[in-house]
Amino acid sequence: MHEVTVMTREGCHACADAISDVRRICAELGVSWSARDVDADAELRAEYGDRVPVILIDGAEHGYWKVEEDRFRRALAR
Repeated sequence: MHEVTVMTREGCHACADAISDVRRICAELGVSWSARDVDADAELRAEYGDRVPVILIDGAEHGYWKVEEDRFRRALAR
């Protein structure tokens, strides 16, 4: 089973959209997910800060700025 993480930050409209998409898709597929605020950790901010939201699947970067639904679903089906 996969684990999805959305790297996000407070006040980010694109992050809210990505979380909404991830929440919906993961609920449909029974996949667990979480969100992490990059501004709460200096290392996360340095790694992801200029590209949020960033979607990780099993700790590996899958995409950023928006959820490409078909591609995201295919990755979770593997």
